[in-house]
Amino acid sequence: MKVIETGINGLLLIEPRVFEDARGYFFESYNQAVFSKNGISDQFVQDNQSMSMKGAVRGLHFQKNPHAQAKLVRVVKGKVLDVAVDIRKNSPTYAKVFAAELSEKNKLMMYIPVGFAHGFATLEDYTIFQYKCSDFYYPETEGGIFWNDKDLNIQWNVDAPIVSDKDSKLPFFEDFDSPF
Repeated sequence: MKVIETGINGLLLIEPRVFEDARGYFFESYNQAVFSKNGISDQFVQDNQSMSMKGAVRGLHFQKNPHAQAKLVRVVKGKVLDVAVDIRKNSPTYAKVFAAELSEKNKLMMYIPVGFAHGFATLEDYTIFQYKCSDFYYPETEGGIFWNDKDLNIQWNVDAPIVSDKDSKLPFFEDFDSPF
């Protein structure tokens, strides 16, 4: 596995070693020893999976303490634009946005530490997105930021975004008080 720095402390891209032959392919999507060696010590306790049609935008979400979550995300089928926003108030990269295309073809993964808002836009129909979480989901600790906030200026690369009612009512960044 190759661990790639993103320019935001703690936020990493992970490129697995993929072994392909006539049968298909094989790769390790998680290896605790390799992750630990690269500073990722989270114990993942919950796996989630979603399927979305092209143009769906999910996010920007996070969990507050005491149930804040680090995530390890990847695409099983299809393609997404994956986005992380640093919401750690004392971070030198506070409010910085990082985006990367994750797909079934490139098999890239993103490690998102606690203190980030996360979202993605699906770029192909029937995209299957999978993520490991370092804590369980508790609705009372969920938080978010409006997905299309002008201050964050995220280029989602979708023509007709499909957004949930819940996500369309999240606060704008200027009205957001980060819990981190």
